[in-house]
Amino acid sequence: MTAHRHLIVFAAANGAMAVMLGAFAAHGAGPAVKTLLTTGAQYQMVHAVLAVACALWSGGGRLARMAGWLAATGGLVFSLALSMIALMSLPAMGMVAPVGGVLMIAGWAVLLFAALRSDR
Repeated sequence: MTAHRHLIVFAAANGAMAVMLGAFAAHGAGPAVKTLLTTGAQYQMVHAVLAVACALWSGGGRLARMAGWLAATGGLVFSLALSMIALMSLPAMGMVAPVGGVLMIAGWAVLLFAALRSDR
């Protein structure tokens, strides 16, 4: 399996998880946890789509794939942290959520760098 395909598989699993989490937030979660789950699902989905785009960008090279991995991993970490806060009453996971946020930001920054370099 190629590096591109590994990233797409990881992003697809993230996307599926985000849909399930969002559906649970909309139809099964109580009001106290709905906002956290919805926020986590939205960030996870956006970054799963970004990862697929990075994997498919033929001119992006290694930097684009790195951006995709950072974004998808960050989305997953962020979403899982919020889910654990909401569903398992683990407020300490509030210290983990920013790690996911930093990874997502890093993904966008690396993508920006890859886009600026792709003209060469």
